[in-house]
Amino acid sequence: MAFTINNLRDNSNVVIKEQIGRFTVIEYKEDLSTTFEEAQTNYFMSKSNMRNKQLMIELENSEVMLKAGAMQYMVGNIEMTTGIKSVGGFMRNLVSSAVTSTSAIKPLYKGTGTILLETTYKYLWIIDVDNDHIVIEDGMFLACETTLELSVSARKNISSAALGGEGLFNLSAKGKGILALEAPIPTEEVIVVELRNDVLKVDGNFALMWSESLDFTVERAGKTLIGSAASGEGLVNVYRGTGTVWLAPQMKSRPTVNES
Repeated sequence: MAFTINNLRDNSNVVIKEQIGRFTVIEYKEDLSTTFEEAQTNYFMSKSNMRNKQLMIELENSEVMLKAGAMQYMVGNIEMTTGIKSVGGFMRNLVSSAVTSTSAIKPLYKGTGTILLETTYKYLWIIDVDNDHIVIEDGMFLACETTLELSVSARKNISSAALGGEGLFNLSAKGKGILALEAPIPTEEVIVVELRNDVLKVDGNFALMWSESLDFTVERAGKTLIGSAASGEGLVNVYRGTGTVWLAPQMKSRPTVNES
């Protein structure tokens, strides 16, 4: 490469949190450009482990797909396209975006160089999908290698989706490649449940990802309506079969700070 990016990796205020393949999560220790009005808020955010993060992707004759509007800047011989080859393709993407809370156009970046995405206070996950098929909670997609196939995963039981509050459709990633997500919790908090012809019952929308191979239903917590009412649980989300579920130990609201 003919370019050099200074004061990024070699910045004393920068920590490399994680790196898988050509995807790197950068975290800024402090917000050094804090104004007087923002100082108190930023201080307590820092003490609560809320720090600005940024995804860096280094391409070498390769291609990635990003969430629309996620790119901050790119350096090198990189070409950006919409990834849509026909009107039919756009319509399919439009339908997919409507049911999965993602943008209709996910731009493709191809070539050799470095891409920096917009900073965020959300938590960044990098996942090496190894010949797997995983379903992602709405709104978490950030970027992926184009060796992965993104598609819409429909619930096998329509009434289950309506009752369980999870939605009828979700985005899924299939194949082999690197996937980057924006999540409401750090990876250190994630509970990973591996099922082998077994059942997981969850009281609430705590599942952030799960294997597409699992059957999702909504069922009564008890065997009868009276039993469910007596337990105080009512309906629970049920994941049944063989696969993996990634759970949040407690559901937290997403940060409301200005991320522009």
